[in-house]
Amino acid sequence: MEFVWSVVTFIGEAVEAIFGYVEHHHWIFAFLAGGYVFYLHDRSVHARFDALDRRVDEIRKRLAIEY
Repeated sequence: MEFVWSVVTFIGEAVEAIFGYVEHHHWIFAFLAGGYVFYLHDRSVHARFDALDRRVDEIRKRLAIEY
């Protein structure tokens, strides 16, 4: 039982150390989260432009066939 309690204590101290690190270095995680949001937004914008390019190409092909 003492071994189980020491494992539980070790896990609790590890979690406390991680929370302490995050508390003192929260700006690092905010920077990473902001970068990830920018990355997702950038992918979304590029996907929209790619779809628009495909539509323009399709329209150009249809116009070339008609004339």
